[in-house]
Amino acid sequence: MRFITEENLKVAYKKEPFTTYDTKAGERLTPGGRQFLLDKGIKILSDSAYNKNINKFKKENVEKADKISEAVENTLSEKIFINKVKTIEALFLVTAEELLDRDVFLAQQITILGKQFGNLGKDKDAQNHIRLSVKECEGINTKNLDKELGDCFEITEFHIQLKRGREIVILHRLRCTLRELEPVIIQLFGETEFSSETIGKVNICINTLSQMICSIFGGKECQRKS
Repeated sequence: MRFITEENLKVAYKKEPFTTYDTKAGERLTPGGRQFLLDKGIKILSDSAYNKNINKFKKENVEKADKISEAVENTLSEKIFINKVKTIEALFLVTAEELLDRDVFLAQQITILGKQFGNLGKDKDAQNHIRLSVKECEGINTKNLDKELGDCFEITEFHIQLKRGREIVILHRLRCTLRELEPVIIQLFGETEFSSETIGKVNICINTLSQMICSIFGGKECQRKS
């Protein structure tokens, strides 16, 4: 391989000025030689192949950078989601503790529900462990338990005056916090199958809480307005 230097080109240009330059087989311009031609405004005919290699190199590196960026973004999304789940899981514990002196059975139900909800922050296989027993009522059953159903009735200042108003408000607070997860999941993972399944499992927890609130307020009578 013969390298064409700036000095070689200066000598050739001095003998006979030229406006184009094409390297022959077995020749290659040095960086200094290429810069000399560019400074003189001389078109390098062999640059098409050179630029092709450069562009290929750039493309490969851009693709590598994109893959790295995507991997980092996916890891960050998973971390945000897992931390959000852990925060709400902690709220389940706080809720159970607040209910303990008021209704031991209800506190136990919240603890069990919290453990099952916590599986969302683990591997995808663990998420399949969310298996809640459904006590069907007029508005919630096995067919719609994982759907967004809204509140059975609006919680207002009226309910805090009831004998068990504190329990209703505590459960409603937890239910509202769970509802904040859906937009977070879609923002992090898009409208994917994973998002749809995860949101469905969150809805199971939300609707189970709605049944608990209903049972406190109306006893055995379903309060959902159809």
